[in-house]
Amino acid sequence: MPLHLRECDNTDLETLVKISKKTFAVAFEKDNNPDDFQSYIQEAFHPSKLAAELANENCLFHFVYDDEVLVGYFKLNIGTAQTDVHDPNALEIERIYVLENHQGKTIGSWMLQQIIFLAKSVSKEFIWLGVWEHNPKAISFYKRHGFTKFDEHPYYIGSDKQTDWLMRLEL
Repeated sequence: MPLHLRECDNTDLETLVKISKKTFAVAFEKDNNPDDFQSYIQEAFHPSKLAAELANENCLFHFVYDDEVLVGYFKLNIGTAQTDVHDPNALEIERIYVLENHQGKTIGSWMLQQIIFLAKSVSKEFIWLGVWEHNPKAISFYKRHGFTKFDEHPYYIGSDKQTDWLMRLEL
């Protein structure tokens, strides 16, 4: 499978908004209060918010393509853009999503390998992320790839307080 990455820039904003909303909704809408969920989607993936993140040199968005077909994306944070850990030796995976009709093709594993390569290429010592405690499929995926739980933090979908596990991979 000829997968490849392309770093996003401000010309990708419209596509980034669409894929962000779509993948997040498929993953989590069914498990959340509809009002809270819609409020979260509108705020988290608002074009002005994503435009500011794209402009931040410490936020890195990458689209993933299979040939010329967009199949997923990920968002990485370094330095001050990290949401919790704020360690200069760390890289945060804030988002990693594969479109529903491309799941089950090991694209997520390939993406994670690319992220590990990117982290090592900028001399990071570990990768960390937050994953919802009620997402056993994702937790299992990260454990299979060597991530271990090191903490928890609250995560809000609208006004609904949820718990994310914080997991890390030593490089």
